[in-house]
Order: sequence, then C-alpha cells, then structure tokens
Amino acid sequence: MLLTESGGGLVQAGGSLRLSCVASGVPSGVPLRDYAMGWFRQAPGKERKFVAGEKLTSTSYARSVEGRFSMSRDDVNKIMYLQMNNMKPEDTAVYYCTASSSMGTLVRGMGSWGQGTQVTVSS
Repeated sequence: MLLTESGGGLVQAGGSLRLSCVASGVPSGVPLRDYAMGWFRQAPGKERKFVAGEKLTSTSYARSVEGRFSMSRDDVNKIMYLQMNNMKPEDTAVYYCTASSSMGTLVRGMGSWGQGTQVTVSS
C-alpha cells in the first residue's frame, strides 16, 4: 500500500491545519475499512510518536492532542484526514500517515508509511 500525505505548512499558534493522506495500491479484495489507519509525528531530534489511530468504530488519540486533533477517513475514496485545531509550537513535527492490519501493530509503528509532511507552528 502506498500512502501520500499533504496539507502541511506553517501556522501560528492557535491556528488550524488539515492534513490529508491518500491510500493507493490497496490489495484487491481487501476493503480499506479492514485496515487500521492513523498518524504519527516526529519532532527534530526525537523519536516518532503516535498521534491518532482508527479502525472501524475505535479511535485513539495521544493525550497531547486529545480535544484538539480529530481524524476522519473516507474509505470509499481512500482518503484520511487529520484536523488539527488550537495548535501549539510543540506540535511542530513531520507528520506521517500509516496503515496496518490492526490497531495493535499500528500503534507500535509496524505498518506502512507515507513520506511525511512538515508542520511548523510559530509562537
């Protein structure tokens, strides 16, 4: 599966951005809804960390973004979104889209990855 992110950029603290992730090359006969999908981010000099993930009716968020970020997905058109509101300078990172067969493997970073998109929040 190929994942392609877009929507990153520069935003002031308190502002909003929406990231998109398009999935292609999904194995035939396997609907996208059967995959867990989500977002990670990696700040300079730090390890990649889980941000949000969803499979079927189960959605999880990192505590640092809960209440500010919201993910959604359109499995028919194979697009996933991360809506980021009330952004903070500490949200500055490269954001990666990911997909995996289960939430368990997804949150452990064991899925497929996009190339990442830079998000910078100025104070």
